[in-house]
Amino acid sequence: MAFSLLKAIRNTHRHPVNRILHYIGLPLYIAGIAMIASYVIGQNTNPVSGLVLLIIAISLFLTGHKVEGNLRAMTLIILFKYLKVRIKD
Repeated sequence: MAFSLLKAIRNTHRHPVNRILHYIGLPLYIAGIAMIASYVIGQNTNPVSGLVLLIIAISLFLTGHKVEGNLRAMTLIILFKYLKVRIKD
C-alpha cells in the first residue's frame, strides 16, 4: 500500500508550479499545526496565527492542484480512497 500511495502522490504532483506551491505551503502547514499544538499543551503561542498559516498553506495546495488540473487528487483524498479500499478488503 505504501508504495502505491507514494506513486499516486508523485503522479498528482508533476506540474512545476504545483510542486513549488507545495514546497512553500508545507513548512507553513507544519508551522501552523505546531503553533496550534503548542497552544493546546499550554505554551505561549498564538493559535490564530497558526490557523492563518494553515489556511494559507491549504490555499497554496488547492491552487497548485487547480493549476495541475487534478483538484480531486489531493493527498488527503487519495489517502482516504486507499483506506476505504483497504477497509473493504
